[in-house]
Amino acid sequence: MRDGFKGSRTLVIPRLLMKELDLDRFSSMLYVTDIGYYPKAALHRRVRKKGISQYVLIYCTDGEGWYKLDGNQYTVKANHCFILPAYKPHEYGASESAPWSIYWIHFKGEFASFYGEKFKTPFYIPPGRLSRIRDRLQIFEDIYTALSHGFSRSNIEFASSSLYYFLATIKYLDTFRTSRQQHEAEQEIVDSAIHYMKENIDKSCSLESLSDYVGYSPSHFSAVFKKKIGTSPINYMIKLRMQRACELLERTDLKVNQLCCMVGISDPYYFSKLFVKNIGVSPSVYRREYVNSAP
Repeated sequence: MRDGFKGSRTLVIPRLLMKELDLDRFSSMLYVTDIGYYPKAALHRRVRKKGISQYVLIYCTDGEGWYKLDGNQYTVKANHCFILPAYKPHEYGASESAPWSIYWIHFKGEFASFYGEKFKTPFYIPPGRLSRIRDRLQIFEDIYTALSHGFSRSNIEFASSSLYYFLATIKYLDTFRTSRQQHEAEQEIVDSAIHYMKENIDKSCSLESLSDYVGYSPSHFSAVFKKKIGTSPINYMIKLRMQRACELLERTDLKVNQLCCMVGISDPYYFSKLFVKNIGVSPSVYRREYVNSAP
């Protein structure tokens, strides 16, 4: 049995504080008692013949290891996770030939069994573009960082709240991944629509044509676009048109009735009205002020 691995990190909640947390209305539901990271933990081994009062989560990110529970021995490889139940005798350790790197958390509370009971056997978390492994490990880092700043009430409560989320990313793995898929799909819709707007800035462009291009209904497309960008597709298109109009006013001698057609607006009066609304001055004033201020 060995601790003190190069690059390792460990935090242990003082046992006196744990007694207070057991009595606290919020923290007693779920809280961290120990947390750490062991990289390439050669000779690492733990034997607990009577178990301990906490659940023990081990998340292997590299190498191999093993553990014994209920008379069975399991092999653990990279991207495997398991949770040892409280009060159950167990052993675990690193492989001699390829010692594991592990993130680990000991936790307890009334909700501990809800998150911990179904992961007695190794649970594989497959890597990939949508695996969100980095997101999960960032939650771990947030918990560790908060507790490393001291055991104040706010730090403890932040760590407990984050622990719910960390455990949920494992218990509800598919939902955790799907939420990222939805996010990326929505971002792809928005990016595609903006690309279309820029490529067709000299053409008339309606909400219907935009939604047809991305393959969604106008209402759904509008909702997704506003959620991501903060404004409607049409308002965003107008801002792109005005931005382009400013460039043309600065770099060319085109008249307003010529220029407006180059930004997809056929009516010079409507164009001037939009320009004033968005830029704050008329096209002629903007051009004059730009020319006077140009170096």
